[in-house]
Amino acid sequence: MAMGTRQDDQAPLWIATSELPTGPGHPFYTRLNAVLDAAGFDRYVEGECHRFYAPRMGRPGLAPGRYFRLLLVGYFEGLDSERGIAWRAADSLAIRRFLHVGLEDATPDHSTISRTRRLIDVETHRAVFTWVQTQLVSQGLLTGKTLAVDATTLEANAAMRSIVRRDTGETYQAYLTQLAAASGIATPTREALARFDRRRKKKGSNDDWTHPDDPDAKITKMKDGRTHLAHKAEHAVDADSGAIVAVTVQGADVGDTTSVVETVVEAAEQLERAGASGALDELIADKGYHANRSLIDLHALGIRTYISEPDRGRRRWDQVPDAQALVYANRRRIRGQRGLALLRRRAERVERSFAHLYETGALRRTHVRGHQNILKRLLVHAGGFNLGLIMRQLVGAGTPRGLQARLGVRCACLAASVDALRLPWPVLWTFAASPIVTPSYTNGTLSAATLA
Repeated sequence: MAMGTRQDDQAPLWIATSELPTGPGHPFYTRLNAVLDAAGFDRYVEGECHRFYAPRMGRPGLAPGRYFRLLLVGYFEGLDSERGIAWRAADSLAIRRFLHVGLEDATPDHSTISRTRRLIDVETHRAVFTWVQTQLVSQGLLTGKTLAVDATTLEANAAMRSIVRRDTGETYQAYLTQLAAASGIATPTREALARFDRRRKKKGSNDDWTHPDDPDAKITKMKDGRTHLAHKAEHAVDADSGAIVAVTVQGADVGDTTSVVETVVEAAEQLERAGASGALDELIADKGYHANRSLIDLHALGIRTYISEPDRGRRRWDQVPDAQALVYANRRRIRGQRGLALLRRRAERVERSFAHLYETGALRRTHVRGHQNILKRLLVHAGGFNLGLIMRQLVGAGTPRGLQARLGVRCACLAASVDALRLPWPVLWTFAASPIVTPSYTNGTLSAATLA
């Protein structure tokens, strides 16, 4: 074979579409598209989004099915910003095929994605999330009888240095300079202001400060100890299958005992809209949700609670007599064998949804502002998580990276087996098509052990 040389960069005037290079497509996205097409996803979202599009004139819009697929790419690929989603769509032939974009067409840029997100309201995003839940119900993956609830904080797209006083509109720097001058520091330097600020107590109250561009962001302490503007996301997860039933977004300063009722009501409505067979009957939560008022409110909704109880010492019930029987009943349930098993399951199910949406899904730090915009992204990410449960049934993995890791384990085990067992080629192909196996030694005897 002769060595090739670089040719002229002049592009041809005409080129047949049949001669354009095509990629084989990613097996995960190919199968996911088959699932969505078989269930009529594009027809459904086009009907839901019909009212947001003008009948004629103007710039060509982004097809609803393509828009929601782009947000799903953000979840599956771990892309936090819409710029990253647009770049990935333009760069990958497999993503183009998933989006149904030909090589002769341009992929949407980030401004088109952002414009479409602002155009389509949050209720339509919730309707798409409900549509995915109906697919789970049809597959028998969602009953909704027992739910687990937990919350986490999301870093806001706003800097602490930009906060202003609610009453006067002063910036934090100007306010601090004024306080330093009143204390006797005539011309404070930046270092002097920093030392002065460290000595102050209770300086970051949400009652006094807000961000001018994102009023929904609240000052709070993150899990790593940093003080930052943040939002609170709360999940209600089916304890049996791990499917996300409801997602709500509140201010980071809202307590768990205050937000739990809103999340539970939203979860009950979602189960009804999705047509789940079971009715919401039980709720599992950690000790941050334990309070007299929350137990009373949940009992009024007809929900039996399994909420971990913090150590409060000896209790007095003369002020809240209605809560005494509910607290004792909840305590008795969480100490039982079933209650302990449910609390362990809660940690597994809810933390898994947090890991997929906010760590590998890259939404721990938001790139949009306002609870409505954040909720739109979260609902589609939660829908992608639920689609992953269906894909796990079909291909054994819920994400493209999970499928890649599974195939990598299979190839590694296959290579080890070929080396250890020295299988002939006919047996080798049968071995490759079988469940994942690996050679193991027991008492000096070589055997093949199946991996779960």
